[in-house]
Amino acid sequence: MITVYGIPNCDTVKKARAWLASHGVAHTFHDFKKQGVPADQLAVWQQAVGWEKLVNRQGTTWRKLDPQLQAATTDAATAQTLMLAQPSVIKRPVVDWGTQVTVGFDEKSWAGRL
Repeated sequence: MITVYGIPNCDTVKKARAWLASHGVAHTFHDFKKQGVPADQLAVWQQAVGWEKLVNRQGTTWRKLDPQLQAATTDAATAQTLMLAQPSVIKRPVVDWGTQVTVGFDEKSWAGRL
């Protein structure tokens, strides 16, 4: 089963979920705001794609962080602490395809998975 992790009002998450639905791909949605970030999964994601890819340094949440906190995010451990405390700093969507984890929405890449 495919699991899409993110925030329901995120435009990229909306596009990703709509794309999956339009292609008849069954999936579940895990809402970071309501269900939190699963710490055990976060460790798996970091191992799969790297903490640098998971931390969205282009997003509003990152830009609003204290510069000292930004500067202190230098490795997997500090990134994990930040992502658990501030789920909106995670690049979205994170998708667990069952055999692989991806971050973000790329229509061409996703089409190749079907």
